[in-house]
Amino acid sequence: MTTDSGDELLAEAVGLRTRGEAERARERLVALADRHPDDAEVAYQTAWTHDALGVEAEAVAYYERALAGTGLSAEDRLGALVGLGSTFRILGRYEEAVRTLRGGLAEFPDDGALRTFLAMALFNTGQHDEAMRILLELLATTSEDPQVRTYRRAIGHYAKDLRETVARQD
Repeated sequence: MTTDSGDELLAEAVGLRTRGEAERARERLVALADRHPDDAEVAYQTAWTHDALGVEAEAVAYYERALAGTGLSAEDRLGALVGLGSTFRILGRYEEAVRTLRGGLAEFPDDGALRTFLAMALFNTGQHDEAMRILLELLATTSEDPQVRTYRRAIGHYAKDLRETVARQD
């Protein structure tokens, strides 16, 4: 945002969303995005607010504008990638979701949210083995459940190939 008043308007709109007034926030953000079409942060916040309201189809263009622009913090860029990928998935645009989320993982390889949403999108495209591998690896590396931790090594091993078996010798 180039002006102090613009920054204040953006902060006010984000505050409205945070306080549960997403529709009022959306109205302000859409007007702000119209006035500042090249502002990636405004576009991101506008997309996020559309998602919060359940109007995902309207969020897509704002996410794409945010990601095409410059000036997003790494945290907001990550949020926009997760948001766009998950929005594509919920809209049934599974291949676009996979592409977006894989691209996000190229930038943020350790992000669990990206990996989780990628696994869901892969499931939707019929790539069940890869989806399961991603989720098992995530579970093995991030779970604090004591029982999962006990079997962390085995889960990580089998994540590579769930079809692996040992021939029984009778």
